[in-house]
Amino acid sequence: MSGQDWLEKDFYKTLGVDKDADQDAIKKAYRKLARKWHPDQNPGDAKAEERFKEIGEAYAVLSDAEQRKQYDALRAMAGGGARFSAGPGGSNGAGFEDVFSSMFGGGNGGTRVRYSTNGGSANGGGDFDDILSNLFGGGGAAPGGASFGRGSRFGAGASFGGTSGGGSGFGGGSPQRGADLRASTSLSFRQALEGTTVRMSVDGKSMTVRIPEGVRDGQKIRLRGKGRPGQLGAPAGDLVVTIKVEPHPVYSRSGDDLRMHLPVTYAEAALGAKVSVPLPDGKSISLKVPAGTASGTVLRVRRRGVHHGKRTGDLLVEIQVAVPKDMDADQRRAVEALAASQGDWDPRAGLADRARV
Repeated sequence: MSGQDWLEKDFYKTLGVDKDADQDAIKKAYRKLARKWHPDQNPGDAKAEERFKEIGEAYAVLSDAEQRKQYDALRAMAGGGARFSAGPGGSNGAGFEDVFSSMFGGGNGGTRVRYSTNGGSANGGGDFDDILSNLFGGGGAAPGGASFGRGSRFGAGASFGGTSGGGSGFGGGSPQRGADLRASTSLSFRQALEGTTVRMSVDGKSMTVRIPEGVRDGQKIRLRGKGRPGQLGAPAGDLVVTIKVEPHPVYSRSGDDLRMHLPVTYAEAALGAKVSVPLPDGKSISLKVPAGTASGTVLRVRRRGVHHGKRTGDLLVEIQVAVPKDMDADQRRAVEALAASQGDWDPRAGLADRARV
């Protein structure tokens, strides 16, 4: 940003604050405008991008006490934003000499002081560099690296040139959004279902991260503004947390549904029964197993799955008919009697024919 920009641009007006606003008011105004005009909020809008750049430039100057002091002093010299001209009849009717001579006792009817750009003044005084650098307490250069050189746009051939690449002179650099940070955390199956709070160390800092309910294994959670700080008042980056969910010995997840295997006895499957089914939260429900239910049958329990946003999935219960490994003599005789009572019934009837198709 050049010195002429400082003369022509009203940074206080850009941020919508008074000239005597304190730093808290300036920061608050900047954050409000930056959120409104940020390119991420206005994709493809060139006007918004330019407005965001202007807001950043204004904040970069007004948030720095030294630059703000220089900016106020420069605009006061120019009457709030006039362009210096090389001679009488400039853009506001006052020449370069008139502005500065009035500061040192000149003006109408007073002693007229002339400043030249050839190493000496008409009255034998110092050159332009010396006079302006003394105004800001320097010797040949302004604080923060801004130069007062000859041969450019500032009135009689001098310029206020801001340094680039992080210099704090007139203008400085442009606001830059902070970098994103990445981290990962492991959750138990139940923590992933219910949501939890985890303590993490990220980029050398300890922070508490809230994990919402219903997160999936491998899901990435983006936490706005938790990354590295921005430069010159720009927004901070984000923290991206990758979630790893530990497997569960009973439940698995399919989208927003939960799945589990439920062992039942031959009698429960054959005759029908009401059985108790445990839930991930430690509670249980009663499930009706219809008579004649075969092993592998899936029974659906509505709204007992994963709660995710506005949706809650189901619990899918797959029936498994359990066969006892050890039976005493009475049990064996009872099973043999059951088998004899079934006569010629063959559960594999037609299987060979279907296999040959």
